[in-house]
Amino acid sequence: MNRHVVARGGSRSYLMAHKLSIIVPVYNEAQTIQQVLDRVDEIDLGGIEKEVIVVDDGSTDGSARIIEERMGRAGTNRLAHLSIINLGKGAAIRFGFKHATGDILMIQDADLELDPAECTRLIAPILAGEASVVYGSRFKQPSPGISARTRWANRLLTWLTNILFGARLTDMETAYKVFRRDVLQAISLRCVGFDIEPEITARVLQAGFRIRELPVAYNPRRKDEGKKISWTDGIDAIYTLLRCRLIAQRGRPAAPARIADVAS
Repeated sequence: MNRHVVARGGSRSYLMAHKLSIIVPVYNEAQTIQQVLDRVDEIDLGGIEKEVIVVDDGSTDGSARIIEERMGRAGTNRLAHLSIINLGKGAAIRFGFKHATGDILMIQDADLELDPAECTRLIAPILAGEASVVYGSRFKQPSPGISARTRWANRLLTWLTNILFGARLTDMETAYKVFRRDVLQAISLRCVGFDIEPEITARVLQAGFRIRELPVAYNPRRKDEGKKISWTDGIDAIYTLLRCRLIAQRGRPAAPARIADVAS
């Protein structure tokens, strides 16, 4: 397993990263998974090695077959896990985290709502030693395609997160989350569904890490185009935030804020 080294020059530190692990959770995304993996393969990280971990969560639309066919292609270090049953996005992400060997870990959804080309910009603050966690915010720049219902639901969940955990986020539910390895080693996760998003954010903040947000382009899709999250997932998110606030991480005391981290 690779280890990262933080080097310091004057008052600035930077991460000597050897590998970026990109976790791609997939469930019934046969229409887009080919394009997503093509764009992931095109990401140029300079001298940093790239590892792609594709986790198919019991797809029934042919996604698993597409993933299997790509695994033998040269040029990128890949690991695929094909589950025979649908466990949930959280289970897929946690599997990816468990098997990732990179110094930096990043989640990339398989639906093309978020462009993999944003990757190099999102990992830059971590490489520069300016942050330990980076979120790609859909609301820090105009995103006219977002429905009013989605916008208000995200505002409510993000507002509740900020109140409960003393943060200043604009997009808690974003799928674009990037971490230094030691951040994930400092937290425990248990959610298996879409509630993994609020759980990750809550546990990261409880562990003393600040979250840096950068604006990202967002191309939302509709229910008839394969959108899977629903209003019931919003209820689950509220419950998860309250549970995390009331129940501390067992065996993992809160850590002091990291000097290299910066506020949003």
